[in-house]
Amino acid sequence: MIPMDHLPGSARWRDSLARVLLHPAPLWVYGEMGTGVSTVAAWMAAQRDVPLLDGAERLEAGALEAWIEANPKGVLASHRSPADPATAGLASRCLPFRLLALEDDPGSLPLCLVAMAAEEGLQGPLPEALAALPCPGNLVGLRNRLVRWKLLGQLPDPAAAMGGPDLPLASENLAVNLHVLERVLLHRALRRSYGNRAEAAQRLGVSRRQLYLLIARHGDPVRGEAASSAGPKRLRKRQQLKFQDPGAPPISS
Repeated sequence: MIPMDHLPGSARWRDSLARVLLHPAPLWVYGEMGTGVSTVAAWMAAQRDVPLLDGAERLEAGALEAWIEANPKGVLASHRSPADPATAGLASRCLPFRLLALEDDPGSLPLCLVAMAAEEGLQGPLPEALAALPCPGNLVGLRNRLVRWKLLGQLPDPAAAMGGPDLPLASENLAVNLHVLERVLLHRALRRSYGNRAEAAQRLGVSRRQLYLLIARHGDPVRGEAASSAGPKRLRKRQQLKFQDPGAPPISS
């Protein structure tokens, strides 16, 4: 396991970790996929000598409430924020403990990589490409990246690291491409903020009003809301002209 003080965001909670473990309420440990939620929650449960509930979001409300009642100092691991409407009522009884993604704390990536390399028995300098962001899959993805290099000599594809092949830019039309990029960035911000729209707006550098306009245009994948707007004028004009350009790709929201 990567040392706790190497994990992304540890600088924020390192000094208060002992107090967190002594807190009388259940702990709700959460974060994106691959951030080590299950591993950290298991470590915390062992430190507190209490039961662990991994995948807490998969339980129905009644079963989750019964588990919390039976384990008032237990540790719950989840990839869902305690503020999620589906679990907010019960999760509010827990102390939230969020694990950040690598992109939220880029300075932690080299430390994590060195710790993983030591576990894999690798010594000496590592290729710079191994520490490149973005790193899909967070800590799990970083370990897979390291193992692929160790066993197969494969390094991350620079184009993939920049998001090239994964970005669906099928058209050369600027309006269409800007629309696609806008949707990708909006949905990523909403997912990384677990649907917290104030945080998503801050990540995107827009006002709350602008964020709601973007959500109307592209929908909200966290809350399951579909797009309700026809999009900006430049796209509507493009849609009207599509019959004159049979090769133009469909414009999806």
